[in-house]
Amino acid sequence: MSSVRWRRGLALTHLLGAMLLVLGLAYLIPVAWSLLERDAALTPLLIGALCTLAAGALLWGVTRRHRAELSARDGCLLVVLTALALTVAAAIPFHLHLHAHALAETPTDALFEALSALTTTGATRLVDLDHLPRSLHLWRHLLQWLGGMGIIVLSVAILPWLGVGGMQLFRSDTPGPMREAQLAPRMAQTARFLWSVYLGLTIACLLALKMAGMGWFDALCHALSTLSLGGFSTRDANIAAFDSTAIEAVQIVFMLLAALNFTTHFLIVRHRSAAPLRRDTEAPWVLGAILFSVVLLGAVLWLTNPQSDVLHALRTVAFATVSNATTAGFHAADHLAWPPFAGLWLALLCALVASSGSTGGGIKMVRTLILFRQTLRELLRMSHPRAVRPLMLGPHVIAAPLILAVLGFMLLYGVTLLGLTLALVATGLDTSAALGAVMACLNNNGAGLMPLGLLPEYALLTDLQAWILGFAMLAGRLELLIIFVLATPGFWRR
Repeated sequence: MSSVRWRRGLALTHLLGAMLLVLGLAYLIPVAWSLLERDAALTPLLIGALCTLAAGALLWGVTRRHRAELSARDGCLLVVLTALALTVAAAIPFHLHLHAHALAETPTDALFEALSALTTTGATRLVDLDHLPRSLHLWRHLLQWLGGMGIIVLSVAILPWLGVGGMQLFRSDTPGPMREAQLAPRMAQTARFLWSVYLGLTIACLLALKMAGMGWFDALCHALSTLSLGGFSTRDANIAAFDSTAIEAVQIVFMLLAALNFTTHFLIVRHRSAAPLRRDTEAPWVLGAILFSVVLLGAVLWLTNPQSDVLHALRTVAFATVSNATTAGFHAADHLAWPPFAGLWLALLCALVASSGSTGGGIKMVRTLILFRQTLRELLRMSHPRAVRPLMLGPHVIAAPLILAVLGFMLLYGVTLLGLTLALVATGLDTSAALGAVMACLNNNGAGLMPLGLLPEYALLTDLQAWILGFAMLAGRLELLIIFVLATPGFWRR
């Protein structure tokens, strides 16, 4: 038995090395940009690229003869190890740059930035973004783009020998309970199809932002962070720095697209028809919830301030609602004058609305629907104890084990939210700020709620507080279960 576990451990190491190699190759893009512009980030980026490529080549080369089919446990362990390893590797240029300019004494800021990027959270502890070298901007946005669809899916696409293990790994990194639609007979081909759609939408967003008035570099960076629903910007003021209705309109469209299931996008392209969108169980609810929220918050703001400019208010409400509901986390205006109801409503949206199979975070709409319909079924059972009414989601009957899994997830979500909030309060952070920060990071919503006064300035947090929120980001991105299962004794038993 020990020899089997040893071989599977070597196989995991081999795959981990391959994923570090992928990240090392991704480094070449900002390195090339830095060479062209001769900016101050060239040395940190080169060191990061060489360290990552060397580590990946060493792990991959030493274990290249050790390949094995991955089990479900192996897939979960590899997802977590990969997230941690890539975070450390991606943080190298941030740390070297901050240390060289005496902006940070510990690696916490660099690790926080890398983890926030790879988990598409969008929270940042960096200051003076307007003067950050553009190659570092490109690196942080590229990390978000890779994390958006999942760098593990990318690795599966170039490692077709994973077989069943690849399928398990793919399911471990995609939001569940995602429907079991497989687009191609082989998982690697499926992943390539998804990445092709992702790339196509990113290019379309880039061109649209350029036409809306952004420069090529800003359009590239914001296209990467928009399709990944990451929320990073090249400016300290975020999207508010551009003050453009056209730019905000483009981002609204592509944030909505990124918040829908990418399987649906692919089927629309393949069939050249909108029929797959109509058959998507979540899409009508996602779009309906966002539209309803725009109308509701618009009415609330108008009643609060009837003298306000209606068109400007509608513009700010629409952008804030879409940005937070999709967990992108961009902000285009200061909303401190908004009533508390608006902030709480947006915080609720970022937890519930994004589709499974999208680049968004949070609980996901499919779980929201299952939980809501299960509640209705229990209410019916109280009135009619003998009634037999299966739980339906579209044309599908939801099996009892899946319902229990959703209920278990919701319990774990609540416990995690409360536990991490208490941990932040114990460090001295204000209760409302602690709750807002944990909600933002656990739902991978970054700084979207900051203009509402619901979040603290991440740069002002202590290192301990940053680590607590870093755990929230990682747990949220890995959908809680994958990371918490490692803490159970049964996971490590033979």
